[in-house]
Amino acid sequence: MAESREFKPLKEAGAIPISDSSELKFYVDEYRGYKYASVRTFVKGDTYSGPTKSGVTLNAAVLEGVIATLSKLPPEPDVLEEKELARFPKKMGVELVVRITIFRDSTGVDLREWVEDVDYKGWSKKGVRIPYKDVPKSLEFLKEMQKLVAKA
Repeated sequence: MAESREFKPLKEAGAIPISDSSELKFYVDEYRGYKYASVRTFVKGDTYSGPTKSGVTLNAAVLEGVIATLSKLPPEPDVLEEKELARFPKKMGVELVVRITIFRDSTGVDLREWVEDVDYKGWSKKGVRIPYKDVPKSLEFLKEMQKLVAKA
């Protein structure tokens, strides 16, 4: 067997700079024969450059729902308050929640997993925050990724 790794990034759709040392990357990867859309924070530093644990993977159904939800957003946030937009089941006890969040006086769209099991109920660390001004660009990347994920 020539390829022993389970994780195979297939195609990068694009990236959005978050700070001088980090960016959100949008890409399609494959795990155990299934294609997923991934949105993950990558860092660039002196000691480490690469992916972080902050990110989400979206199967074709969840990706379609996220695109539909983000497509309905106005160009500017209509109210300056946190607001849940949608929830999509990922697996038993885990949902992906799309919501508008305010952090350090800036508005963004949070894609984060909500976990409910016997030991824990609440937000997981798996998630990303897209600055509101970058939602249109993010939608372009997600739609490009959808073409590849739908082929699975």
